[in-house]
Amino acid sequence: MASGVTVSDAVLRIYNDMKVRKTCSPEEAKQRKKIVCFRLSDDQKTIIVDEERELLVGDIGEKVSDPYKHLITMLPKNACRYALYDACFETPETKKEVLIFIMWVPEDVSIKEKMIYASSKDGLRRKLSGLRCEVQINNPEDLLDRRIMAEKLAPDVIKLEGNPL
Repeated sequence: MASGVTVSDAVLRIYNDMKVRKTCSPEEAKQRKKIVCFRLSDDQKTIIVDEERELLVGDIGEKVSDPYKHLITMLPKNACRYALYDACFETPETKKEVLIFIMWVPEDVSIKEKMIYASSKDGLRRKLSGLRCEVQINNPEDLLDRRIMAEKLAPDVIKLEGNPL
């Protein structure tokens, strides 16, 4: 990568697990990740899984009622993150799921942190081949209106995570 930052094997495993929809039992499906965040390691040399910031499919309805609203709360106010979000949405014709790559860069973080995350993003994206949708967010208010995310998914989205726009 341009920044010299590497991607951990755990990040790649999680991406592949989220990308490939395997036939599995209901119990196995509950263990699938719905949302997961990645961050730079403390030495800023590796992109790693942020173990404290993930949501499993099985948590929906039990611990979390709305995964989209939960995504907003998972993004720290004072630190950058990358995230993968397995979004469920509906158009007038069908229901779909799309894996979204999110780059979270709050306006209040240092220029140095912004630069490291920005310069590492392209290398990470190359490792996560096959992603259709990418979003960069700098302000949590940009996520409060579901229509902003829906516009990235398809032109005729009517529901995101089962909730009307």
